[in-house]
Amino acid sequence: MSKLFLLVFIIVVIQRLVELAVAKRNEQWMRSQGAIEVGASHYKWMVLMHTAFFVSLLVEVIVFNRPPSPAWGLLLAIFLLMQLLRVWCLSSLGKFWNTKILILPGATVQKKGPYRWIRHPNYVIVTTELLVLPLLFSAYFTAILFLVLNLWMLSVRIPAEESALRELTNYNEVF
Repeated sequence: MSKLFLLVFIIVVIQRLVELAVAKRNEQWMRSQGAIEVGASHYKWMVLMHTAFFVSLLVEVIVFNRPPSPAWGLLLAIFLLMQLLRVWCLSSLGKFWNTKILILPGATVQKKGPYRWIRHPNYVIVTTELLVLPLLFSAYFTAILFLVLNLWMLSVRIPAEESALRELTNYNEVF
């Protein structure tokens, strides 16, 4: 296992834990404003999937002694770009950003930052990360498995989110 892998892995896990703390704080604020949660039945599966991703990545790299990819520089640059875009997404939504689907009835949908061009930029970023991070360390099984699982998860999550946004906010007017 390379030092690069350990460094990247630890940083990403810490980043995700910080994001969960931010999401929890935002959830408390949203609920205090009257937010409604949608898609709670699939949320636990999404959390399980993302946790399993990190376990799979760690096990595949360690057990199979995966080396960094020959294209590691390019893949790392793409991954780092995704981190900048992730921060842009989170800061653009502010208190409205969450890992859960929380909708504030009557709220004005945010269409700033990357949301001006793409309805769900954070999902594009997560999908890219779930592919690029394992490829960075030649963890091909993890890359393929979690790309497929994530696409399946998004096929459930995005329609649930969009339906709730259409029903409870000005989503149709904005998009």
